[in-house]
Amino acid sequence: MALLLCLALTAALARGCLHCHGNFSEKFSFYRHHVNLKSWWVGDIPVSGSLLTDWSQDTMKELHLAIPAEITWEKLNQVANVVYQKMDQLYQGKLYFPGYFPNELRAIFREQAHLIQKAIIESRIDCQRHCGIFQYETISCTNCTNSHVVCFGYSCESSAEWEAAVQGLLQHINNWSNLISPSFRCLEPPHLANLTLENASECLMQH
Repeated sequence: MALLLCLALTAALARGCLHCHGNFSEKFSFYRHHVNLKSWWVGDIPVSGSLLTDWSQDTMKELHLAIPAEITWEKLNQVANVVYQKMDQLYQGKLYFPGYFPNELRAIFREQAHLIQKAIIESRIDCQRHCGIFQYETISCTNCTNSHVVCFGYSCESSAEWEAAVQGLLQHINNWSNLISPSFRCLEPPHLANLTLENASECLMQH
């Protein structure tokens, strides 16, 4: 009982992408509660227990992202299914020889961190396949709240689409700040016809 209470308290305080999944608490309660049955070497038990308890916090440290850790629900479900499947398979075995079980846990942990990182970055890259302002729904890995990512895609097929995209960007800036800065004159209508991607990027980077 004390062990489960400790795990529940840790889960409540922890933050991490997989922690936001609906089955996380139930799954990791089971994994943590049965860790003492997976190795005949007593030294593996506290090491494995620590890996499971710190899973969420360590995941956030492992991501090394320069962008906010926000993942779509679809991709979070995909990552969770992979992790739970591998963990369930690991727990189906009987007692393992010394060192094997915590090493396998570390391998699964590293794989899920890689999958989460890849999913977050891929969603940002996919945005560039759109033309203009694009928004997609996500969940924040830091606090498990619903969020959304707004980005600007450059895949416009004509000058008219590009002009409309830049106008949409200006409108978004206007809605966000209620005031278009005079410093964005390089994106105003008289300059849009000859505006290139490089010029637009330079303009946005300067202000």
